[in-house]
Amino acid sequence: MSEKTIEFQGVEPVIIFGPFDSNIRKLRDAFPEINISARGTKITLKGDEPDITAVEKIFKEMLFLADQHGEVLENDVNALVSLALSPASRPSAALSGDKDVIVETKDYVVKAKTDGQRRMVAEARTNDIVFAIGPAGTGKTYTAVAIAVAAWKAKTIKRIVLARPAVEAGESLGFLPGDLAQKIDPYLRPLYDALQDMLTAEKLKFLTERRVIEIVPLAYMRGRTLNNSFIILDEAQNASSKQMMMCLTRLGVNSKAIITGDVTQVDLPKEMESGLSNAQQILKGIKGISFVFLDKSDVVRHRLVKDIIDAYEHHEEEHRKPSRPGTLPPVPRVD
Repeated sequence: MSEKTIEFQGVEPVIIFGPFDSNIRKLRDAFPEINISARGTKITLKGDEPDITAVEKIFKEMLFLADQHGEVLENDVNALVSLALSPASRPSAALSGDKDVIVETKDYVVKAKTDGQRRMVAEARTNDIVFAIGPAGTGKTYTAVAIAVAAWKAKTIKRIVLARPAVEAGESLGFLPGDLAQKIDPYLRPLYDALQDMLTAEKLKFLTERRVIEIVPLAYMRGRTLNNSFIILDEAQNASSKQMMMCLTRLGVNSKAIITGDVTQVDLPKEMESGLSNAQQILKGIKGISFVFLDKSDVVRHRLVKDIIDAYEHHEEEHRKPSRPGTLPPVPRVD
């Protein structure tokens, strides 16, 4: 039998223990083999090591919520208990010595699969802002989300904010059905897809409801200061220069950002300069800002994706005529 003591400060015990110790009783019911005693600002756990670890994690999550929001709701406790009682994932691969591991998911491990993705991970560890620029299929978004989730799991940041410009070729929000949330959902869907691979549906729902994870259109970032946050700006080639500056200046204390995009797939009006292209010139050489360039060798989608990229690049080179700029038809977008 093992014993563990948790002590906390700066939080009223009733927030953690619940009215009339209701949260403590809920945990005792969920983990009947664990002896849980709470007095003042000290919690003592006695029992088998795996159960103690699970209950300790619940209390730490509750303390985090109390620190962030000043309260711990009954639904929060129910969700935490449900997650703790779900089937345990396999032993940590991150402890196996595999340097390519970024973050563990429910069913498998997310690894850096290419040299470009490994550079992204390495640069994100040593720089506060990383630009990851490369063609479709190189795993820019997926790797960036994995890095952010890993930082949150390690508790080096408290919030993840993912943003995308709501700009697409030949489309307009006004022509899409539904309210604003339904209109912008297709633009943000790739970010949800990546998160759903790395977090259980229950955990993702819980974190988004508590605004620990936010997925927003880029325009919604204006006027905010994001402390202790990991910011990802995806599809940054479709952000204007002003939007790019606005996003980068949201960084607060202890925050990081990864900016991803493909400068060959700009969907902005021709007269508007891409903020991603512009940033490469303006921010080059600033300490703490790094640029990682991925290429066809980093493509991790279907084997034909590399061939498709090659074919379109070859077509563009063959038909480019310097004396008649702008005569080429636009290369179809690949998301």
